[in-house]
Amino acid sequence: MGFDDNNKTIGGDDSGVMKTNDENHDGGKRTERQMSESETSLYATDHEEEDDESGSNKIQLGPQYTLKEQLEKDKDDESLRKWKEQLLGSVDLNTIGETLEPDVKFLSLSILSPGRPDIVLSIPENGRPRGLWFTLKEGSPYNLKFSFQVSNNIVLGLKYTNTVWKTGLKVDSSKEMLGTYSPQPEPYTHMNAQETTPSGIFARGSYSARSKFLDDDKKCYLEINYTFDIRKEWPAT
Repeated sequence: MGFDDNNKTIGGDDSGVMKTNDENHDGGKRTERQMSESETSLYATDHEEEDDESGSNKIQLGPQYTLKEQLEKDKDDESLRKWKEQLLGSVDLNTIGETLEPDVKFLSLSILSPGRPDIVLSIPENGRPRGLWFTLKEGSPYNLKFSFQVSNNIVLGLKYTNTVWKTGLKVDSSKEMLGTYSPQPEPYTHMNAQETTPSGIFARGSYSARSKFLDDDKKCYLEINYTFDIRKEWPAT
């Protein structure tokens, strides 16, 4: 999850009107429309995803190659060959086969807040945790930490995106680039930059969110749709 620190009264607008700065083809006029009842559900707001996650804007990359083919293809380019060898490290090419598509499996997700026990989140197979996934205290700093394993091939431009709704209105959208990773048996660990939950009477309450982990090809390795609360105090442990 993530919040924009500039949203001091997050979720405080209950007007039900959604405004957009998107320009139309007839002159770039600002549009405004009333939200329907169906749009107040998280699972009915797929059209609100960021434009760069849609297939229409997907960049067409070149043909894919297996790791062995990539090293063979670039053997005459010394700088590129050395970069790939450094990226691959001690990867045994004989154990990864000839698979084109990389695979990323997420092993753990945790929320870390100073002075508090880590909140270890279970990762459901269907990507939708049952009920409330976690509760955070208002105005609290936190980091999201996760571990994952890469296999088969190099995953390029792995990134994390997160969108948050309150009472049906999108109140936050964030993105963080994780990087490029080579396949290896040992898991990778990444910790996002520290953020702070919003505070105030309008910030407290229940939220819906969608988190995704995608690569440069827009391949999604994990999508989680969940709900969480922000309360005045931490829940009892």
